Amino acid sequence: MFDPPISAIGTILDSPKPNIYQVSLPNGKTVIGHVPKSQRDLHPSLLADVKVMLELTPYDFEKARIVGLAENND
Repeated sequence: MFDPPISAIGTILDSPKPNIYQVSLPNGKTVIGHVPKSQRDLHPSLLADVKVMLELTPYDFEKARIVGLAENND
């Protein structure tokens, strides 16, 4: 049976490697985020302190897929 991804909003902390981002979740946990190839146009806008929408698999809470920018980026 397929388990749907968990949606969350996080804040980018750093980008230690190209296409890899350290993202802080609201609960204080840090995950490794990546951008899928279909969203590669997001890379220039992914800077420190930018809020992003994430999808996490229910099986691995250490990694997340960055699926877009969060609505509230002040």
